[in-house]
Amino acid sequence: MASEKPIIDQILQQKHVAVAGVSRNKSKFGYIVFDHLKKSGYTVYPINPNVDEIADTRCYRDISSLPDTVTALVTVTKPEVTESLVKEAGAKGIGLVWMQQGSQNEAALKAAEEAGISVVQKRCIMMFAEPVKSVHGFHRAILKFFGKYPK
Repeated sequence: MASEKPIIDQILQQKHVAVAGVSRNKSKFGYIVFDHLKKSGYTVYPINPNVDEIADTRCYRDISSLPDTVTALVTVTKPEVTESLVKEAGAKGIGLVWMQQGSQNEAALKAAEEAGISVVQKRCIMMFAEPVKSVHGFHRAILKFFGKYPK
């Protein structure tokens, strides 16, 4: 199996990233990912069909309403939602998707393959998007120690 590292690096080099599944609840993981990427210097576009604004940032109802500058998508959603998001991303021309661990399923992966989208799956973006802190830094160290961190 080919390494995911080139795709991980490519996603992390993008400057305009959408995050689907962002909540106003700061303890929810979608918000945590959004906030971390924003504080790390990314221009982040939260997607939540039920909210107009999150943390003083305009929230988008769907992928089709995102600006054309968005080049990557992070999904922090239920797998059945991820599949439709991937299809929308393909139609929008977004070619990079990070399916946060637990948000992927076979249908979403198949949709990505059919759309020619490069995917990272079953990985936590918080272990890769610098600066990596707290428990995510610990988990990254453990993966590196056991040779499970992508090279």
